Amino acid sequence: MPSPLFADRPAQPPEPGAVDALISQTRRLRGEVDAVRRDAAAYDDDPRQRWQRALCDLAMHQLDDLRAQFGQLRDGAPVGTLPGQRDEAPEDEAPVPHGSFTSDAGAAYGEPPARTGSLLSRVGSAEWNLLTDEVSWSEELFQIFGRSRALGPMSLDEMPTVVFPEDQPLLQAMVTDCLIDGKPIDGEFRIIRTDARIRTVHMTGEPVLDADGCTASMWAVLRDVSELRRSERAVRESRDRLERTRQIERTERRVAVELQEAVLPPWRGSLRFAHGGPAPLDVAGHYLPAASTNLIGGDWYDALALPCGDALLTVGDLTGHGVTAISSMAMLLGALRGMAVAGIRPGALMGHLNQLLESSGQPALGSAMCCRYDPVAQTLTWAQAGHPAPLLFRDGTGRPLRRPEGVLLGATAGAAYGETETPLRPGDVLVLHTDGLTRGARVFDDTGVARLLALAPRLSEARDAQECLRSVLEEFGEGARGDDACVMVVRVGS
Repeated sequence: MPSPLFADRPAQPPEPGAVDALISQTRRLRGEVDAVRRDAAAYDDDPRQRWQRALCDLAMHQLDDLRAQFGQLRDGAPVGTLPGQRDEAPEDEAPVPHGSFTSDAGAAYGEPPARTGSLLSRVGSAEWNLLTDEVSWSEELFQIFGRSRALGPMSLDEMPTVVFPEDQPLLQAMVTDCLIDGKPIDGEFRIIRTDARIRTVHMTGEPVLDADGCTASMWAVLRDVSELRRSERAVRESRDRLERTRQIERTERRVAVELQEAVLPPWRGSLRFAHGGPAPLDVAGHYLPAASTNLIGGDWYDALALPCGDALLTVGDLTGHGVTAISSMAMLLGALRGMAVAGIRPGALMGHLNQLLESSGQPALGSAMCCRYDPVAQTLTWAQAGHPAPLLFRDGTGRPLRRPEGVLLGATAGAAYGETETPLRPGDVLVLHTDGLTRGARVFDDTGVARLLALAPRLSEARDAQECLRSVLEEFGEGARGDDACVMVVRVGS
């Protein structure tokens, strides 16, 4: 193919050694990208991993093309078909049944792209002579179009017959602008090969001028970019899916936070109540989110003055996260408050909650602790369902209370729950918490409870429940917890 007459200087061949070094660097970089891609492929259920894998696929296609282009630069202009060489499409392009169209554009993400032979066979060249009506196609162009060599190259008038109807105006405009106005060609269109496969072709070219400055012919380079566009499309689609997933997570978190704030106690700081006896209560509570997730869990704490003058103290934890867990927690906490106001004792109350959770349309497991404080008798009557026992701090030391019988809520139908009574004194401090506060890295790891008990001197010297809570949060609030937690501190006044 003749080069354009307006080329101002001959091309200087590059140093072979420098090009070989670039080819080696490209090959090495491709191997590293492929390793990252294989790692990302193991997590196809994660939208972020799918997006990362799509980016790696795109990078690998671009590196393949770059390495092939360096190879052309090193080897010089490609030669035509050798004598006896087949001019059909490459063997690795499987034929498609007649009458059906296939396209890499419709390939499901994660499937390997359809192969089209070597990278060099994806780039072909053509020249259309306007004076003699001669057409010259390179061998690679016959392979791209899936056209037999015996049929010969297509004229400019024939080209639209294999181009998608929607893309024909674009091809016509590019050719017209080149031939009439002398504009360079640069655009993409889709073709339907003779084997019914659909490919995307990128075409660049320029007019070739004669001695009088008139257009004598048009030359072009056509490149099959189907795999590259498929990878780019996969990146866009996976990125869009990832953004939609993030938007859903943000919306769910916002709804969960609003629902949690509507359900948990509205008071902030300390709450003083149960003034009907000589030892009223000073209560402070706090919710601590998990460091490893953006979703809100089903932990709760609550303190409520009952009509008889007693005080209800409760903490609990439902399995799961997000709106589902919060809605179940709201149902459970609402039922607990209603039954406590009706005078149901803690042990029987736990049994009713177990039955409620078991028959719920959204089955889950939960742990809970329900305490009823009598300010006149200064006794704490409590029951638990698979929950950590309250910690009692008195005279500078701390200990967990002995737990009555009780299994997780929702675990066993008809489970029985015991009760126990603990006498309290003025100055006593109770710490009620969910297991997310003290859970260690291993099963039966009680280092978190030991850290809580070690706070005994500070809690005994504290002036109120809020100061006790600050001490607990200073010890546990900054740590990276794997689960969310609730803590409530109760100080018996005098």
